[in-house]
Amino acid sequence: MADEQQTFWKRLDGINAGMLGTRDRLKLVPMSHYADPDENALWFITAEGTDIVAEVKQGPKPALHIIGDAGGKLWAQIEGQLELSADREKLDEIWSRVAAAWFDEGKQDPDLRLLKFSLAQADVWSTSGGLGFLFQIAKANLTGDEPDIGEHFHLSF
Repeated sequence: MADEQQTFWKRLDGINAGMLGTRDRLKLVPMSHYADPDENALWFITAEGTDIVAEVKQGPKPALHIIGDAGGKLWAQIEGQLELSADREKLDEIWSRVAAAWFDEGKQDPDLRLLKFSLAQADVWSTSGGLGFLFQIAKANLTGDEPDIGEHFHLSF
């Protein structure tokens, strides 16, 4: 795996939510994701009756997931295909207390739906965040140089 992809997956591991939507409607909604670098995928647990499930019921759709780390270390626009999945093993693997809070009957809840987001590409901004960012801003104000706030790169999966 290339260094930029390793940086992406490592920093994504510390982020647990973003804004997800299909390209058809571009109505983004907050969703918790579960990263799966081995499959170049993100997984989502949601419910029947949501707009996002209705949009992918007829098959995979081009989709978008926007993430931002509160610490400012990773920002990304991720594109790929979103589809319903019946992978019970994956559901067992990613099930958490957060997911359980939404479903009265746990993993057996009839309204539970699993979504797989297969990544195609991403525009990524990776920064040092925190003190490193503040140092670069202060340095730029003193020297007049543009601050070095990190790197921007494009990934293909």
